[in-house]
Amino acid sequence: MQRLIVPWEYRHLRVFGVMRVAAGIVAAGIGAFILSYGAYGWAAFFLVLGTVALGVGCWEVTIAPAAPPRA
Repeated sequence: MQRLIVPWEYRHLRVFGVMRVAAGIVAAGIGAFILSYGAYGWAAFFLVLGTVALGVGCWEVTIAPAAPPRA
């Protein structure tokens, strides 16, 4: 996993994962808000962005306990 994730991010994986989940929730909320105004292109952009951020954030939080302890 360390080869897929930037080294400075891998050291604080849980923090970055939680931040990505929060950013995904905000982006999905913005997408839903924009969708209510009928701007479908921008809404789709923010909804996809939120979905990707939520997915990556949940993945990072899931693998965080599996990270080896620092020596």
